[in-house]
Amino acid sequence: MAFIQTMRWFGPNDPVSLMDIRQAGCTGVVSALHQIPVGEVWSVEEIKQRIQLIEADNHRYTRLTWDVVESLPVHEDIKKGLPSREKYIENYKISLRNLAACGIKTVCYNFMPVLDWSRTNLNYQMPDGSLALRFVWEDFAAFDLCILKRPNAEADYSEEIQAKARAKFAQMSPEEVATLQNTVLLGLPGSNEAFELATFQGLLNNYKQIGDKELRQNLYYFIQQVAPLAEEIGVNLCIHPDDPPMPLLGLPRVVSIESDLEQLMAACDVRANGITFCTGSLGVRADNDLAGIAERFGNRIHFVHLRATKREKSPDNQLIFHEADHLTGDVDMYAVVKAFVLESKKRNKAGLEDVQIPMRPDHGHQMLDDLNKTGKNKSYPGYSAIGRLKGLAELRGLEMAIEKGLML
Repeated sequence: MAFIQTMRWFGPNDPVSLMDIRQAGCTGVVSALHQIPVGEVWSVEEIKQRIQLIEADNHRYTRLTWDVVESLPVHEDIKKGLPSREKYIENYKISLRNLAACGIKTVCYNFMPVLDWSRTNLNYQMPDGSLALRFVWEDFAAFDLCILKRPNAEADYSEEIQAKARAKFAQMSPEEVATLQNTVLLGLPGSNEAFELATFQGLLNNYKQIGDKELRQNLYYFIQQVAPLAEEIGVNLCIHPDDPPMPLLGLPRVVSIESDLEQLMAACDVRANGITFCTGSLGVRADNDLAGIAERFGNRIHFVHLRATKREKSPDNQLIFHEADHLTGDVDMYAVVKAFVLESKKRNKAGLEDVQIPMRPDHGHQMLDDLNKTGKNKSYPGYSAIGRLKGLAELRGLEMAIEKGLML
């Protein structure tokens, strides 16, 4: 099989247990040390503690191993290109060395300023009653224009969208306003801390002098410092695309389309400078040829997120999408998975060690018993157990069918 089947685990407080992941059919775990502040070194001791947690029941049950770090976060000072970035880059290198010393060789990261992935609705009801994540540009504009009240935000929206956003905001109840605000300001996956509205504008102001060109330069500088070391110690770095793949809140985003990936790969042409291929993030844009990207960059793709997004029709052509079932939506999942099956065969012929690529079913609908869970038992949005189990089962069957079809 082309893929190592994995699932994301946020650590000891994740309501989705390691046994849940094991019973889903996974052999790999995708995890991170969320308790360590961004920019600080991941020590060998802390890494080994997480490995011990993941492998604790391997003597009794099917083996689980920590296969991918998602993510080793990049400090904002690196993204902003401040002089202090040198200290944080050095800490990043030490963490990479420590991970390699512990046998972990795949490290995902992203270079999105301030915000990670963004949605405007965490509980969008699907026709079957399950709940999905959704993004509506008009709603995001309502947050930006009417809640955050970002200076000069009007320049980022058409007059039509501005009018619709303000009209919608005027009709929202206080509870609806609070929900939209909390949704947009949701913290990083695995974190229990959201951004505070009172301080959020200040974080954006730090990027006033940083446009597309500057952010690209800062990304390329970072990768030129760390990728050669990663290559030397046998670690594969893989950048996660922007989600959604477009500028937000006046912030540039530089990993959204194929040419972005091409430029980044060329900026440091070593195999360790690689890609996390996320079909959901890249698939939001109709101009991204997912199967083609998988084929053309196959040798530099070290980690795969499989999910499908569905772009919704809008009379004013605004961006609206929701997380669809894994085998529906706008992603040609058959073509994408086939591209990776063929890539795995190429690697096998070339005698590479990483013939199998770690893959996780990304995001899943909240459904069945997970709909009733509250408090500490409620999973992080998009990461419920049953929805991801359903997605993984579908993807596993698709991969097997492709493998067998190629053998005929």
